[in-house]
Amino acid sequence: MVGSGFDPPPTGAPLDTPAQAAARREMVERQLRARDIHDPRVLTAMGSIPRQAFVPADQRGLAYSDGALPIGRGQTISQPYVVALMTQLLALEGDERVLEIGSGSGYQSALLAQLAREVYTVEIDAALADRARATLATIGGANVHVRTGDGFFGWPEAAPFDAMIITAAAPRLPDALRAQLREGGRVVAPLERDAGEALAVGVRRGDAIDWTWHGAVRFVPMTGAVRQTPGQQESKAPPHS
Repeated sequence: MVGSGFDPPPTGAPLDTPAQAAARREMVERQLRARDIHDPRVLTAMGSIPRQAFVPADQRGLAYSDGALPIGRGQTISQPYVVALMTQLLALEGDERVLEIGSGSGYQSALLAQLAREVYTVEIDAALADRARATLATIGGANVHVRTGDGFFGWPEAAPFDAMIITAAAPRLPDALRAQLREGGRVVAPLERDAGEALAVGVRRGDAIDWTWHGAVRFVPMTGAVRQTPGQQESKAPPHS
């Protein structure tokens, strides 16, 4: 059943208005630049993407507010500052191939599309994946590839990836995702710890990930095989093409 507030992407109407563009500029200056978002490429991308296109119609007046918003299906679009911070921590230079786990509304995917060469994004909820795909097509996202599936298993046939971002809280980084990250590649994820969730940045070094921690966060939980036992996870693994 489709959750409250969930609706299809807008059609037949401008994606942006002068008022929305002004609100977006204010968001960049007050919520991002005034804090610790300093990567000029991230600031430019955040200032160009119409966030209102990624939220339900009844939330569009709040599209540039300093907080997360519901997008239906029990999911949210993250606070702009958190989106910008996670993207800045990826340290993208422009030629990377990025894997995103948790497409959600598609907003993070649209941002990555402006900062990397190719973006592969996996969403476990088919209705959200369809909506994200349609919205990205509306605003232009030719270098974003959307797959419906369990992000626990990644996108093995497109690996290795230069960077990964997980947009839901996970108890750990699944081994399948670690294996799909190239040597020296970076992953940004909210990981569950005893004291709550923390934003983590990892760099692959051989078979291990070296982690640093970047403050407390709060995300919806990652679902699917990551919550199952190893035997159950293996039985749910999709066939590799």
